[in-house]
Amino acid sequence: MTSLPLVFNAPTRGLPPRHLADMSTEDRRAAVAAIGEKPFRANQLSNHYFGRLTTDPDAMTDIPASVRTRLSEELMPQLFTEVRTISCDSGTTLKTLLRAHDGSLIETVLMRYPDRATLCISSQAGCGMACPFCATGQGGLTRNLSTAEIVDQVRLGAAAIRDGKMSGGPGRLSNIVFMGMGEPLANVSRVINAIHRIADPAPAGLGISQRSITVSTVGVVPAIRRLSEQGLQVRLAVSLHTPDDELRNTLVPINERWDVAEVLDAARAYADRTGRRVSIEYALIRDVNDQPWRADLLGKLLRKHLAQLVHVNLIPLNPTPGSKWDASPKPVQDEFVRRVIASGVSCTVRDTRGQEIAAACGQLAAEE
Repeated sequence: MTSLPLVFNAPTRGLPPRHLADMSTEDRRAAVAAIGEKPFRANQLSNHYFGRLTTDPDAMTDIPASVRTRLSEELMPQLFTEVRTISCDSGTTLKTLLRAHDGSLIETVLMRYPDRATLCISSQAGCGMACPFCATGQGGLTRNLSTAEIVDQVRLGAAAIRDGKMSGGPGRLSNIVFMGMGEPLANVSRVINAIHRIADPAPAGLGISQRSITVSTVGVVPAIRRLSEQGLQVRLAVSLHTPDDELRNTLVPINERWDVAEVLDAARAYADRTGRRVSIEYALIRDVNDQPWRADLLGKLLRKHLAQLVHVNLIPLNPTPGSKWDASPKPVQDEFVRRVIASGVSCTVRDTRGQEIAAACGQLAAEE
């Protein structure tokens, strides 16, 4: 077996100082008390951060002016500086480049649809999974993000749409997808903590339903099983990209550790535990993984391992700089969909958003 260019124990250097969003409700009270303030101030701070989406001390008029700045500096240090935001799709897709305190760069993508607003967030700066068709994976891994850095992306996105910073006027953030930079389950502890902060009602968290959160993975089997044990209701999305191990070893190098059958068995365990249907992500690449026999094999394997607890999201490959691959022709795509459906498995083609600003699936590279 070859040595894999994968990083699970990502560098922790550069993590920001402790933040309110890193802590449980009890820990926040203890942290406030430790700096000499009354514990109930933690609830006030939490209301501002999670409920009003602000970290501005001047807006915290229910807290004495003499202690606002200190509490804010101690428990809500600035996590990101916005480098730029660009838009496309008539202003309904916004990609934001953020710089962390140590210079690490990440990107988020906010997408507005007629019935919802979805934010794609990052769990790592870069990615260590080395998938050759993904710009993020080709850039390598810088470090894991902290729980608060993950949560703060959501706070910023929720504030942006609330304040009418995208086409359509003020609105409410409704859906979160962990499909930005990084492999979420390579940073599983912080991702689980972040899910609680995102989903718990204010002032404990941001109050976005767990059922409106999707966690994507290329197949870190032990972490999928750990996620299954958390009692969560988030949706699991598995980036499979091909049903056969020989090709998947090339497209998704982690497959050399946990093969297709192991990944699908872990996904089934998650579906059984949560009752939630698993999403299978499949980037369709011309003359690489789009053959009819692969569609038939995909349907057969999913029927065997996941029965009716599965849906296939077919993703036309998005172009990345220097890539030798491109998307399959539409007739090939349509035939692939037809065959998967004929096998008894639900299958649709994902709506591509943000391609012209490199904001689509696999395109995030956090370049200045």
